[in-house]
Amino acid sequence: MHEYPPTTQTPPPPTTPPPVPQPRPGLWKRCLWGGLTLWILTAVVTYATENTTLLPTLILLGSFLVPAVFVLWAYERHGQDFGVPVILGCFLTGGVLGVLGASVMEYYLLHPSLWMFLGVGLIEEAVKLAALMFVVRRYPRLRGIRAGLVLGGSVGFGFAAFESAGYAFNAAVTMDGIDLRSLLETEILRGVLAPFGHGLWTAIAGGVLLAFRRPDGRFRFAAPVIGTYLGVAVLHALWDSMHGIALWLVLRMTTTDLDRSLFAQGYIPQPTSQQEHLFTLFSVGGLVLVTLVGLGWLRALARRGPTGTGIHTP
Repeated sequence: MHEYPPTTQTPPPPTTPPPVPQPRPGLWKRCLWGGLTLWILTAVVTYATENTTLLPTLILLGSFLVPAVFVLWAYERHGQDFGVPVILGCFLTGGVLGVLGASVMEYYLLHPSLWMFLGVGLIEEAVKLAALMFVVRRYPRLRGIRAGLVLGGSVGFGFAAFESAGYAFNAAVTMDGIDLRSLLETEILRGVLAPFGHGLWTAIAGGVLLAFRRPDGRFRFAAPVIGTYLGVAVLHALWDSMHGIALWLVLRMTTTDLDRSLFAQGYIPQPTSQQEHLFTLFSVGGLVLVTLVGLGWLRALARRGPTGTGIHTP
């Protein structure tokens, strides 16, 4: 019998994992216009039928639409390599933890005073950063300015969405029943202002926080991190107190006898036409100025950040 040499079998080529499906470019635009259409349709049906069971749908759509769209835009443009679970965790878990932490601390630590809004800014920016650190604590690779901007912004927008839902609910429920007009006005105003508030401030603070994160995942509270936190807290405080600042400026410019009791009331009884125009100018102009400072700060950080998730810090 002939002996045949054993046949050698070539090992099969290594299998590559299937590619992770990525969202189609421009998905955020379709979500924005589709969500806006659904919100308008829900508002029309609620107004026409006076069906109060639609209020939760109206509140949730109006409160989450703009923040969720901005997070989706940031994910498509700058954060696809971070993973969907991390983005959702920052938006949902981080947002809820931030709202809960801020509510507890503000309830026990703050009292009506001249510096109350500064306390609000310090507390809310601190709890949002703490929520960000909690979500990314098991992902040491997530460090660098780009990661901080995207994930910090996600936490901030999640905070804004849940906070807006609370404000919308308070606006709708009155002693005289359901005030649908006040609900819609609140959601429109907060939806327009949402990109320039919590998401912007926490993106700035998160960018610097993760820029100084160590390769082993530990967070390093260097001087720039503390300084950035204090800076965004001041922007937050100025934003919240702009109504009072505008009122103070109007009274300083138009009256000789400054009545401090007017600040407790929060408005000028029987204002003149000049006082009304000045108040609008100072309040809107102040918000625009705070927004421009925040956007300029964010742009400067984005230009410094590398394209990768990591950054070598001094």
